[in-house]
Amino acid sequence: REGVGRGRGIGRERERLSDRPPTEHRVTGVLDDCLCDIDSIDNFNTFKIFPKIKKLQERDYFRYYKVNLKRPCPFWAEDGHCSIKDCHVEPCPESKIPVGIKAGSSTKYLKVANSTKELEDCEQANKLGAVNSTLSNQSKEAFIDWARYDDSQDHFCELDDERSPAAQYVDLLLNPERYTGYKGSSAWRVWNSIYEENCFKPRSVYRPLNPLAPSRGLCLEKRVFYKLISGLHASINLHLCANYLLEETWGKPSWGPNMKEFKRRFDPVETKGEGPRRLKNLYFLYLIELRALSKVAPYFERSIVDLYTGNVEEDADTKTLLLNIFQDTKSFPMHFDEKSMFAGDKKGAKSLKEEFRLHFKNISRIMDCVGCDKCRLWGKLQTQGLGTALKILFSEKEIQKLPENSPSKGFQLTRQEIVALLNAFGRLSTSIRELQNFKVLLQHSR
Repeated sequence: REGVGRGRGIGRERERLSDRPPTEHRVTGVLDDCLCDIDSIDNFNTFKIFPKIKKLQERDYFRYYKVNLKRPCPFWAEDGHCSIKDCHVEPCPESKIPVGIKAGSSTKYLKVANSTKELEDCEQANKLGAVNSTLSNQSKEAFIDWARYDDSQDHFCELDDERSPAAQYVDLLLNPERYTGYKGSSAWRVWNSIYEENCFKPRSVYRPLNPLAPSRGLCLEKRVFYKLISGLHASINLHLCANYLLEETWGKPSWGPNMKEFKRRFDPVETKGEGPRRLKNLYFLYLIELRALSKVAPYFERSIVDLYTGNVEEDADTKTLLLNIFQDTKSFPMHFDEKSMFAGDKKGAKSLKEEFRLHFKNISRIMDCVGCDKCRLWGKLQTQGLGTALKILFSEKEIQKLPENSPSKGFQLTRQEIVALLNAFGRLSTSIRELQNFKVLLQHSR
């Protein structure tokens, strides 16, 4: 569905919109459910996060993402795949994939000596790959236990089976997220299903719902869930507006910002007041994923973890850059406090957390119903990235107990989750940067 709603949301809003004319799309003030203001996020993202995360996404470890774009839609008969050429995803030939990435399994990503024999040995050991040859037999046995360990109870997403013949590596830099022309009933059904059937809200209330209105009786957790989905939708819409097919001459497309499309999706007048709320939910989502990165830093700071591709020098630089980003995330002074969630009585909190997890997992499955391959690729990646962030936020105790030099069954991330997590946050960082660009364009257009 286009945007997050058509303006029937009513009720009290703590945040204050600017006194400027509504057509200027300015979003300012303090966000709900956290003590953080938008200007602080803008400055932090522009000067600290965006330049570094953009650089990180260009590194080999983070640019290759293995995904199955051929999984059938589990909820309805598919309408058929989009035939528009810009919907197409060009898979990456195996020969282009760094040897260390190919050798690793879906579960591990640690150092392995870069020689053919050792790579073959690792492949045979349950395809564990990525096991440093200096590890003890006890540690290797722990890796095998890891491979057998079913941590599906911790996942907020339906993960692709990377061993499936249908799963292929995609070079994210060669398949950028942008407007493809995919729209109409197929796209509408996907977003409608997400909002109507999978978001927490009173069944008697037709979407859009203002999740901040206290009269609705929604608890913090359910407000947060709704705002995460709304923020993700707003972010995706911003990418499409910023990378729109403006013209095509002699077979050469020209991509750039489309002001008309931006106004249609976010203008307070054209959206009947919903546009600013959608953008505020984007900022809220940014804070959630920022908090997850600050929380997961100890996992990557361990010497046992190495983002292995086979290029020793680049791998070391990549880890240094990643740890530098983590340091920046930890320096942010106004983080969302996830401890305020699921903080009631233990039985009720556990039940609500499981309902929260299953709702989100269902949304990740809906991404297999997207008819445009490029939209499906980026929808799956960003949904998985958010699911990984939620997994991190609700695994704080397990992360704190991680051993320094040996594997742990308590908390683990697959390479697929790591790549999705950082690229999804990169997309949010880009969205906020693009929003600043649109503000400038709007001012110049007056």
